[in-house]
Amino acid sequence: MQIISDPGQMQALAEKLRLNRQCIGVIMTMGALHEGHLSLVKLAQQTAGIVILTIFVNPSQFGPNEDLHKYPRPFEKDASLAKAAGVDYLFAPDADCIYPEHYQTTVECSSISSLFEGALRPGHFKGVATIVTKLFNITKPHIAIFGEKDIQQLAVIRRLVKDLNIDTKIIGAPIVREENGLAISSRNIYLSSQERDAATILYKCICHAEKRMAEHEKDLDSIANEIEQMITLTPGCRPDYVSFVDEETFEPVITTQGNKTYRLLLAMYSGKVRLIDNAKILA
Repeated sequence: MQIISDPGQMQALAEKLRLNRQCIGVIMTMGALHEGHLSLVKLAQQTAGIVILTIFVNPSQFGPNEDLHKYPRPFEKDASLAKAAGVDYLFAPDADCIYPEHYQTTVECSSISSLFEGALRPGHFKGVATIVTKLFNITKPHIAIFGEKDIQQLAVIRRLVKDLNIDTKIIGAPIVREENGLAISSRNIYLSSQERDAATILYKCICHAEKRMAEHEKDLDSIANEIEQMITLTPGCRPDYVSFVDEETFEPVITTQGNKTYRLLLAMYSGKVRLIDNAKILA
């Protein structure tokens, strides 16, 4: 595995790989790699000949009161995991290479970015869309794989690729969960053992929603209220938002409309740690 930090070097190498008819797959991360990230590597290896993994803690997607400076950066461990997983190139630039002095261009998706995480974290998705666009231009992938755990981010990226005619196929990878159902996340390291146990309520809420839909409940707003109550009654937990949305537009949906697929979006706090989860729900 080759480690590259210079954007120009990475871009030149990607261009050479393309000229040699190599199919490039990219996985974009902020490091603190876990089984969820490694599952993306496996999927990339099945769909592409060359796998590039990027590690960049992107300052532009963090708000002023968020955990940018506390965000874990175990680079040596990450590099070891990436190498063991069979990554071909690890691209890990410094922030001043990505956002040099006088940098002033951003990318923004309007409607999808304005809801849920976008409403609660102003500027977050503008930062995401900008860095993803830059990394597309630097790594020149044919395929890019993103986890479905950050499902709104995935929707933003799909919209971005479609709207800007970016020649990259986007693949969404299923959420990887612990045995207790908790979605694997880099932020799980902040949870105490008690908070971790309490956080399993998210998966229980998903199971509850699936059960209610199997019972042919059409009032999605009613199910969302039931889930909010489940979270509220869990010691140490409080809901942030619970909503069913149209999977493509991310517009909230109150009642089922025929045989459609919806996304249940969940955000809550376990102690001081904010967690998100989601699930595809069939009507």
